[in-house]
Amino acid sequence: MTMQSAPAPRRRIGLVGAGGIALAHMPGLLRLGDVVVHSKDGAGELADTFADAAASAGRTVTVAATLEDLLAAVDVVDVVVPTPAHATVVRAALAAGKHVVSEKPLARTDADAEDLVARAAAADRQLYPAHVVRWFPAYRRLHKAVTTGLLGDLAVLRFSRSGAFPSRVPWFGDRTQSGGVVMDQMIHDLDIARWVAGPVTRVSAVSVRTGTDDAPVEEAPVEAAHVLLTHASGAISHVAGLWGPQHLAFTTEYSVTGTLGSLSHSSLAEEDTRSDLAAPTTVDGFLPAVDPAEDPYALELADFVAAFDGEPLPRVTAADGAVAVHIANAALASIESGQPVEVSL
Repeated sequence: MTMQSAPAPRRRIGLVGAGGIALAHMPGLLRLGDVVVHSKDGAGELADTFADAAASAGRTVTVAATLEDLLAAVDVVDVVVPTPAHATVVRAALAAGKHVVSEKPLARTDADAEDLVARAAAADRQLYPAHVVRWFPAYRRLHKAVTTGLLGDLAVLRFSRSGAFPSRVPWFGDRTQSGGVVMDQMIHDLDIARWVAGPVTRVSAVSVRTGTDDAPVEEAPVEAAHVLLTHASGAISHVAGLWGPQHLAFTTEYSVTGTLGSLSHSSLAEEDTRSDLAAPTTVDGFLPAVDPAEDPYALELADFVAAFDGEPLPRVTAADGAVAVHIANAALASIESGQPVEVSL
């Protein structure tokens, strides 16, 4: 008689938080297991929103009354609470013996970010920051172009990211809580710049903000910043970010130039990535067609959960998340002082 092994238990994923980014995480989480949600507000509404999708996938979405209840019921934890609460929730999840995904930034302060990395190592648990831009096709192409030498030695990198000021969620606009446009929005491009151009030795930044927080939504403030990174290689990255008027569409761009050519991207362009290389015949198949159905959030979460199961480690680490926090805070320090900040990141 052939003995059949018992089926693997269903994975239970805890989602802590039910704000806007939870909507982006839920489809990917439902591909991976049953979901238990806990949040100060909105957990029931989030569960209701995805009830049909869960049923179609043969999954369940349930609500936990407390964080403790959630931690007792799940195998892994996905943290999508507001930035000021990241460190507290991640610590609790690690203390409960769970592998953890945390939305970016890993923490608001350098000390908290370093503490989380140390706690994960001490607990022998995996912790990953959700720097999802590393999973977007245009940025994967850029990383491949650099790591395969197609652009040669990098010289100048320019990144920009624009969107409407997040006036409907007050804590976003409070720099002490969110870190403002630098920590909340531009941290993606600060991370990408280091991912492709290597360690950073100097950070210099300026910013401007107009308008008042108590203005009507349609007259929300505008905040912009420019951050200049000097890399150990000698390359220079210019990162620009804008939280603009409420009608402003979300857009991203980059242009990266090295000794063998350049690569650029614009989310507004019909052909979103363009190359200008000295020997284009050497890059056959370098810019493959991208399936628009690919969901970078789902791909990111799938890679994290696969790593939890013992498969290869993903393309971002807890240490990367802590370094991104350090760079963003160095930029904020430069804005306050008007002087560049020397770092070793």
